[in-house]
Amino acid sequence: MSRRCQLTGKKANNAFAISHSHRRTKRLQQVNLQTKRIWWESGKRWVKLRISTKAIKTLEIKGLEAMAKEAGINLNHY
Repeated sequence: MSRRCQLTGKKANNAFAISHSHRRTKRLQQVNLQTKRIWWESGKRWVKLRISTKAIKTLEIKGLEAMAKEAGINLNHY
């Protein structure tokens, strides 16, 4: 399974690690992913998703149904 948020699609970012001598080496900035159980109101059950912390904050505002519709995912598979 790739390190990607299931609701927003966030993934790792390419960046540079810069040393004290300013030597630059490539590195990855990973997404802060969390496995979370979320209550799906219309489905009357818990849904287990691997989502970013940014998506968790947005989820509290928009709701699960709206975010799943935007992402184009079917919650019955989770």
